[in-house]
Amino acid sequence: MDTLQKTIGAVVVLLVALSLLNCQSTTVKSDDQEKPVILVVSFGTSFNDSRQKTIGAIEEAVVRAYPDYAVRRAFTSQIVIDHIFQRDGEKIDNVTEAMNRLVNDKVKDVVIQPTHLMNGIEEKEMLSQIQPFEGKFRSITYGKPVLSSDADYTALVTIVREGTKAYDNPDTALVFMGHGTEDAANADYARLAALFKEQGFSNYFIGTVEATPSLDDVIVQVREAALEKVVLFPLMIVAGDHANNDMAGDEDDSWKSILTAEGFSVEAVIRGLGEYPGLQAHIVQHVADALK
Repeated sequence: MDTLQKTIGAVVVLLVALSLLNCQSTTVKSDDQEKPVILVVSFGTSFNDSRQKTIGAIEEAVVRAYPDYAVRRAFTSQIVIDHIFQRDGEKIDNVTEAMNRLVNDKVKDVVIQPTHLMNGIEEKEMLSQIQPFEGKFRSITYGKPVLSSDADYTALVTIVREGTKAYDNPDTALVFMGHGTEDAANADYARLAALFKEQGFSNYFIGTVEATPSLDDVIVQVREAALEKVVLFPLMIVAGDHANNDMAGDEDDSWKSILTAEGFSVEAVIRGLGEYPGLQAHIVQHVADALK
């Protein structure tokens, strides 16, 4: 009996040792942990469906284009982050949290790729939050916002035209709602609108919610073009609160309601720019440009 007990004990000890060895092996870093990281930074939205169709689709396009990189997410809007967490229990990093996580994970090489439309307030705040971390990585590379070079403006006109061609009729005004900003980058809206006209797309119009050109400016332009039908689109990466409420809502102060009261026949399309395959490819190209 003593011999049997000793044998059983030896087997138990051996099994425990093997179990511990197996546990230790699982703590070794996986290939994903060793990969360089592309951090995709967006303003964010609390509209779950639009978030997946826009920001999520952009991130997935980056994943497909760069399988040797890990792709992570950060939002610049703390209000959006807090709202999602309180409502859904989903935690999304802000920029500082994302950078600290990269440091803690001992990531060596980082690419920062914003989905911001222009080099405005959000972009500048993002850069200021990242700069203190620059010395903590072997390399940190910055991709550009959607509108950065002269070629980007031309590319965005093509992307928008392709994404809205089903609505493009000579008797229809295609009106785009931009956010607007106090930053000098607000001039990008006027530049983009002028480029549509230069390329012969005279029924494309751009206004902003919070700056110029305003909806009043757009109404004047549409009347001058003698167009009676209007289709509204967001000129924003996501179709969030502005698109659903300020643009297409049923309240009296929405663009849809105001234009209807002005006598136009109005249709609203709730589709953020991030849903356009061309826009996704455009941001992937900015990653490529950064890596060059």
